[in-house]
Amino acid sequence: MADSEYAPPKVWTWNKPSGGRFASINRPIAGPTHEKELPVGRHPLQLYSLGTPNGVKVTILLEELLALGHAGAEYDAWLIRISDGDQFGSGFVAVNPNSKIPALLDRSGPGPIRVFESGSILVYLAEKFGAFLPAQAAARAECLSWLFWQVGSAPYLGGGFGHFYAYAPVKIEYAIDRFAMEVKRQLDVLDRRLAQSEYVAGPEYTIADMAIFPWYGGLAKGWSYGAAEFLSVHEYRNVQRWADLLLERPAVRRGRMVNRISGEPSSQLHERHDARDFETRTQDKLSAAK
Repeated sequence: MADSEYAPPKVWTWNKPSGGRFASINRPIAGPTHEKELPVGRHPLQLYSLGTPNGVKVTILLEELLALGHAGAEYDAWLIRISDGDQFGSGFVAVNPNSKIPALLDRSGPGPIRVFESGSILVYLAEKFGAFLPAQAAARAECLSWLFWQVGSAPYLGGGFGHFYAYAPVKIEYAIDRFAMEVKRQLDVLDRRLAQSEYVAGPEYTIADMAIFPWYGGLAKGWSYGAAEFLSVHEYRNVQRWADLLLERPAVRRGRMVNRISGEPSSQLHERHDARDFETRTQDKLSAAK
């Protein structure tokens, strides 16, 4: 195989495109590539994101908080098109120096507070509003353990399996096999847990479920990488049961729509600035109004 003939140089240098779907935005250095300030809306929370699994985690939580009556969780969700390099604008880099979505600015206090990394945003919001993160020590530890299980595991699913199975310019058997094995192991970990518990962290719905669902629930429901048959996701019956349970929640369905730029136009709400936007500003409605 051609990839087995590659001999790494003594010192790696960035001298050619990496290839694949994201070659135009991959680079080995940080920092902004251009000057661009971020827009600011009227709500306390300003979210800069895209409807990928990491972005969906946060919009699900925000919609769940609003459904509980937390008016302070009102938010503006601004679209960051990562394929266009929006995440390298100076304003975005000032909020997240790692140039990854999602990024949050909390403007409810005397000065704006930046929060980046999706797991950190979930904890910050859950603590701010006192919801979806248990207060009792053992339950809290269980919730945070599963939250960070997802944070640590998802790179194997997205950057590992998803990249080599769906996006890499060439199919490398070793890489696909290596990451498929790990993803199936992770699904088995989750399936065994959900055989014991209604929700991931216990009997109550928490930010652990919100973090894990867009990645592993999406994989189980066939939304990710066109790999449902390849990974035999139907075999993970407890994961399927749990994913269906979450999909019954209106806030989960709304959260999946925010900053989404693919799929049925009726499921895409590119930007969210008001709860009424779900009824009036989805892409099918905007196209019909032209």
